Amino acid sequence: MKKLLTLLAYFVVGASCAQTKPTQVLLVGTFHFNNPGADVAQVNTFDVTTPKAQAELETLADKIHLFRPDKVFVEWPWNEQRDLDALYAQYLGGTYAAYVTAKYPKPAQRDFYLKNEIFQLAFRAGKKLNLVRIHAIDYKTDFPGDSVMNAMKAARQEKLAKDVASQLATYQASTNKKLETYTLTQVLLDMNTPESRAFDNSFYLTLMNRAGTADAFVGPFLVAEWYRRNLYMYSLVQKLTETPDDKVMILAGASHTALMKGFIDADKNFEVKELKAIVRLKP
Repeated sequence: MKKLLTLLAYFVVGASCAQTKPTQVLLVGTFHFNNPGADVAQVNTFDVTTPKAQAELETLADKIHLFRPDKVFVEWPWNEQRDLDALYAQYLGGTYAAYVTAKYPKPAQRDFYLKNEIFQLAFRAGKKLNLVRIHAIDYKTDFPGDSVMNAMKAARQEKLAKDVASQLATYQASTNKKLETYTLTQVLLDMNTPESRAFDNSFYLTLMNRAGTADAFVGPFLVAEWYRRNLYMYSLVQKLTETPDDKVMILAGASHTALMKGFIDADKNFEVKELKAIVRLKP
């Protein structure tokens, strides 16, 4: 019996020693630099092409380089990785702007490929890190926003509809003021605070999940689809992060990273590294 207990203790201690420390995940929640107007809340445009914004992006990329993530994950369709690879190859070769300008003559398309945070920050940091690939993790799901609002109307949920409109208006006004008065770095830091994340998450559970009559579930369906999209995105982060990866980075819309913060907190294999800690790093 004593030998058995000794053997069990050996295995327990051995398993404990074999456990690796959690992979650090730098969460960078952001607004969309090119502002395509696809989000529920409509906010003003922030011009990231100005010299000041470009200098800030260069500094942020340098800070990310000091953190040294082994992989960078971005909000790009997961099944279009080849397209992202082709764009990144152009960026690494120094021909990105000319390539995009020639390939996308329509202003809206060109604006996306020149200004979006993937190309302005993730590609910039990836090149400094000598990464061979930027990983796509976005997964599109249904988002019946109009149906949810119609369900509120049918259920005579006037107060709920007003609360939704009020919260969107509050978010838009607050964000627009920050975009007008904050530096780019200050905006990003603000979007990655516990308060901002709580605001993002509460919109879905506190308001949208209640939409409709007792026998209508379009509200919970929308919330479930939102969770599903982010769970699928996080699943890709889990599956693409390999044993040698000590650190990774996720760059996505702030509403995505707000939800992912909870996923990471519940996942013993990962731990969050906040943006505010990264900007304080010294060479």
